[in-house]
Amino acid sequence: MAQWQTKSRRTASGGFNRSLRRSNKKKHQLGGFPAEPKLVDVHSGKTEEKRQVEAAVGIGNDKVKLKEAVYANVSDAKGKIQKVRIENVVGNAADEQFVRRNIITKGCVIQTPLGNAKVTSRPGQDGTVNAVIIAPKTA
Repeated sequence: MAQWQTKSRRTASGGFNRSLRRSNKKKHQLGGFPAEPKLVDVHSGKTEEKRQVEAAVGIGNDKVKLKEAVYANVSDAKGKIQKVRIENVVGNAADEQFVRRNIITKGCVIQTPLGNAKVTSRPGQDGTVNAVIIAPKTA
């Protein structure tokens, strides 16, 4: 089933909006399915750092969608950025099922060797995982 990004046929009060064209759907209104980037299981034996897919968007533009991730670029309070391994997905305000499925989205909390970090990038849109430390690990 295709994803369409069109205006609703209903108004806020429940009435119908009149269509300005005879056919309802056009090719440029066709949307894509979410990428849902997953955390790669450490015990799966995969050696790839990350898996990306390039998608064509608009006219002549490309978007890099992240499918699987192992590492994140984590920034601490001082502004120092380190590339660290993602250990686990701890929380996700978007959907609690994403925690069980280890799906990384913007705003989810990941566990790293430096401590818990909040993802600030959009991995399904950008192709990289950037995060900020929210709870540093104590010694």
